[in-house]
Amino acid sequence: MSEAPPRLPLEWIAAALRRERTRAGLSLSELAKRAGIAKSTLSQLEAAGGNPSMETIWALAVALGVPFSALVEPPAPAVQVIRAGRGPTVHSEQSSFLATLLAASPPGARRDIYSVWLEPGTVRDSEPHIPGTVEHIVVSAGRVKAGPRGEGVELEAGDYVSYRGDVPHAYEALAPGTRFVLIMQHV
Repeated sequence: MSEAPPRLPLEWIAAALRRERTRAGLSLSELAKRAGIAKSTLSQLEAAGGNPSMETIWALAVALGVPFSALVEPPAPAVQVIRAGRGPTVHSEQSSFLATLLAASPPGARRDIYSVWLEPGTVRDSEPHIPGTVEHIVVSAGRVKAGPRGEGVELEAGDYVSYRGDVPHAYEALAPGTRFVLIMQHV
C-alpha cells in the first residue's frame, strides 16, 4: 500500500455514539466510566472531534453493548463501492494493524457466502431474490461488472460493492480468471 487509507469520518462515529448512548439511556459520565475513558474524550468524540483509536472505539462499543461495526459503519447508499485500499480504516495503537469495515450484518440477518469463478463471454443474469436481500461482493482476481441491471459497476481485485439483491441484477466477467466472494444477506 503506497499511501495510508483514509480515516473514518468523525461525523459517522459522533452520530453513532450519540444514537447508541441515547438508546442505552446513558449519560456522558456513565458511558465514559463504563468504557474507562475520560468524559472530556467522549464529549469531544460526540462533537466529531479528536482522533479515536480502535481501542477507544472498541471500549465504547463494549460499554454500549453493541458490535464495533455499529460505531463505525457509514450510512448505506443504495449501491456502495469501496475500492481496494480506499475504505475508511481504524488503526491499532498496539500493532501495525489497519481494519476496514466493508459491511456489518443487521440484527436478525442470515448470510450465505459463495466463492464465485466467472469467465468472460456471457452475462449471469439473476432474478430478484427474497425481499430484503442484499448482495456483497469482494473481488479477489480479475475484473467484474456487477450490480442491479442498469446500475452495474466495474470492479477489480480488492474492490467491494453492495447492492439490493431483491431486484434483477447481473454479473459479467471482464477478464479471464475472475474470482470473487459473494455474500448474500437475507433479512
